[in-house]
Amino acid sequence: MDLYKDEYIIVEVIPTRSVDGYIAQISALKLKGIELKDRFDYRLEDKWIDNEDLLNIISYDKKDFTYVNNVYFIIEKFKQWAKDLPLLLIDDTYTLNYLEEMNNKKELVYPYLELEKTNDVFNIIMDKYKLQPSNHLVDLIYEAIIYEGNNKKQ
Repeated sequence: MDLYKDEYIIVEVIPTRSVDGYIAQISALKLKGIELKDRFDYRLEDKWIDNEDLLNIISYDKKDFTYVNNVYFIIEKFKQWAKDLPLLLIDDTYTLNYLEEMNNKKELVYPYLELEKTNDVFNIIMDKYKLQPSNHLVDLIYEAIIYEGNNKKQ
C-alpha cells in the first residue's frame, strides 16, 4: 500500500476485554494519501462497560465521540463507514479478532514508520517525530505518516 497515494483507514480498537468482550471504542481516520477525508469516533455507553479501569482509560474527550447503547452497533457502523478500504492497524493482538468478520486488507502500521512493535511504541513515535502527547492514537500515527511523507519529498 502506498500511504501517500492510496485510500486507507488508520484504526484503533479498544475492547472491553482482549478476548470475548465487546468493542468499547473505535477511533479511525479515513485518508487518501495524507489528506484526511473523514474520522470515526464511536464509544459504547458507560453502562455497558463493566471494567472500572477501562472506563477510566476511555474517559477522555467525551464530547468528541458518538455514544451508542448497543454492543453490536459500533462494529456494524464501522463496517458501513470503512467499506472495503484497507485497514492500517495499531495493534494485532486483539484487534484482528474484533475485526475478523471484515474482509478488508489489514496491515500493521509499524513497517511504514520503520518501527518495531513494542509496548511503549507511542512514546517512541512521539520522540522520533517530536509529537505532543494525544489521547487519540490514530492522530499520532497520522502525524507520523505526514512527517514521513514530507521527508520522502525532500
